[in-house]
Amino acid sequence: MNIYLDITIAILISMAVSYALVFPVMKLAVKWKMMDYPELRKIHTEITPRMGGLAIFGGVVAGMIYIRPDTPYFTAICIGASIIVLTGLLDDRYQIRPIFKLAGQVAATGVLIFSGLKIDIVSVPFVGMVSMNEPISIVFTFLWIIGITNAINLIDGLDGLATGVSTISLISISVMALAIEPQITIVYLCVVLIGSNLGFLFHNFYPAKIYMGDTGSLFLGYSMAVISMVGLFKNVTLFSFVIPIIVLAIPVFDTLFSILRRLINKQKIMMPDNKHIHYQILAAGFSHRTTVLIIYAFSALFGLLAILFSLTSFG
Repeated sequence: MNIYLDITIAILISMAVSYALVFPVMKLAVKWKMMDYPELRKIHTEITPRMGGLAIFGGVVAGMIYIRPDTPYFTAICIGASIIVLTGLLDDRYQIRPIFKLAGQVAATGVLIFSGLKIDIVSVPFVGMVSMNEPISIVFTFLWIIGITNAINLIDGLDGLATGVSTISLISISVMALAIEPQITIVYLCVVLIGSNLGFLFHNFYPAKIYMGDTGSLFLGYSMAVISMVGLFKNVTLFSFVIPIIVLAIPVFDTLFSILRRLINKQKIMMPDNKHIHYQILAAGFSHRTTVLIIYAFSALFGLLAILFSLTSFG
């Protein structure tokens, strides 16, 4: 079958399933008391169901059933994703301690590493190919997956923000995977996430009827970290180390600045605050919707820069 037809069908399937699943998920969230309540640090003023990430996950599963990605790590990726989703569900329901959330992420990453999926060699600008021995490779892989997972989690502070930013990043990765040296598996993994995100965004954009919760933000972060490993890192002749950093610039640098800020102020690194980039733009006087669109625009700009960089370097 034509690849573009496959892509279109996969997007439509994942989008439709994600969109439709939001309705039963909202009912479950109310029944299980998995609601997000207004508080000083939060922007919203209405009690809103969370756990919407379950709809995103369902859309991705439906898309995967259709496309059946060809990768030897598929089983490990699915097991890891299930662990991440379960961790997010537990946090959305019981507000588990950060150490237990981290344990879930470590377990999911451990499954991938045990399957053989590790970052063992990368191409660094002005340096060239850098090989890592196994201990360093394992540590680097843990840091990458857990770092990106939490970066997406931390920007999930406004209606539709994490959903849109991750979608824009996934589109950028898809374009690179198609344009430079076709990596069909990467494209397929991206498009089911894109479709599922778009289906959910109908309900999640301002004013949101449902939030993705940690179920969704952890799953999206994990998925994007894994996709970058399977594609942007593993094919070292195609992509350099800097590419995924540019693509994910907004969440990556917001997270780095958050860590530095908390260290300087002698606060716990995992302690939430209202100093993230989206809160700062809001504080400058922009509306909720405009703030999200501004960050979308910058995400698209970084995505375009990543595409141009990859084309000039490897095209």
